[in-house]
Amino acid sequence: MCLILFSYKTHPNYKLVIAANRDEFYERPTNPADFWKDHKNVLAGRDQEAGGTWMGINKNGSLALLTNYRDLSNLKKNAPSRGKLVSDFLVAYPHPKEYLETIDLISYRYNGFNILLGNPDDLWYYSNIRKRIYMLGSGIYGLSNGLLDSPWPKVEKGKKKLGVILNKPSIDPSDLFTALYDDKLASDDQLPDTGVGLEKERMLSSMFIKSPVYGTRCSTVLMVDQDNNVIYSEKTYNTSTFESDTRTFNFKMGQ
Repeated sequence: MCLILFSYKTHPNYKLVIAANRDEFYERPTNPADFWKDHKNVLAGRDQEAGGTWMGINKNGSLALLTNYRDLSNLKKNAPSRGKLVSDFLVAYPHPKEYLETIDLISYRYNGFNILLGNPDDLWYYSNIRKRIYMLGSGIYGLSNGLLDSPWPKVEKGKKKLGVILNKPSIDPSDLFTALYDDKLASDDQLPDTGVGLEKERMLSSMFIKSPVYGTRCSTVLMVDQDNNVIYSEKTYNTSTFESDTRTFNFKMGQ
């Protein structure tokens, strides 16, 4: 994922609301969200190249999401796939803090990443840049390719959009998808400096990214209500026309 907006324990009817965009090179092969044939309790998209995923949930309610930390000056050429950090948690669903403590010991092997994991009642955050494990409190959060709540234009705009939607007693996933499909570029004076150059910073500054070879491949909405009913909806985009297909899954945690 390259943009994750989420509300945790702030809405009277939903424990957790997540709206996220996954940005990736168009040529990288990917399977859309579904329950995995080899791990039937895991619901997620799947990276065909490395076998991991960027976001998912299992039927017990364990969930995980990951974004890369953008730092081209410190890239490791033979680093392991960061997506496996997500899929391993979804398959085994260990205790979140213990899992993050294990990751912390080996995090130096990976290129920069942020990972959000746990369940709708117990949510945790870790980055191998800051190397601290955080148990999150209630709030509205945003995460892109910096650290959690770094004040990037897309993060600040997205949190405001999510806040407006959360004012409604019932949340329609289509409103979240509409909020995510915002391809307006930020002004140059608002751009972070992540070492990619001004032209790429501009291209990467929008919530929804469009470019000839790289951009937003899918948008995902995950909502869990107070009775542990889960809505998981993924909109995948044709990267030429940006027409979309939507897949929606409904289930109750623990069943």
